[in-house]
Amino acid sequence: MASVAQIMNKKPQSIGPTMSIRGAAKKMRELRVGSLLIKKGKNHVGIVIDTDLVRKGLATSQDVSKLTVDKIMTTPLCTIESNQSVDDAQDMMGDLGVRHLAVTKGGSIVGVVSVRDLLMHYKRYAQSKIAAN
Repeated sequence: MASVAQIMNKKPQSIGPTMSIRGAAKKMRELRVGSLLIKKGKNHVGIVIDTDLVRKGLATSQDVSKLTVDKIMTTPLCTIESNQSVDDAQDMMGDLGVRHLAVTKGGSIVGVVSVRDLLMHYKRYAQSKIAAN
């Protein structure tokens, strides 16, 4: 079974907690990512995903021009060790109700794995099984 390290995004992107949600959305678009880690000082304190921008930002009655990512981020981060299996990541996401996990190695964040990463992995796995028959 594949490990999380094999399918994760190895270059997770970070922003500060006071960035506007508009700024975060623009950065996600520019980088073509669906999540940004929130870093305060040297520590990652949360994550904001594209769904958060819509559900917790735009779809509320708050003034979005003044809304910052620290108000809508998910905190604390849900993490998984890089050597754990893809199935472990799927189980953890399901149990916790999250779409992204920060991947750690020796206590440091080394990547991010998303539901999309899992779907792509399982798709490739299924295709390889079909091709082998």
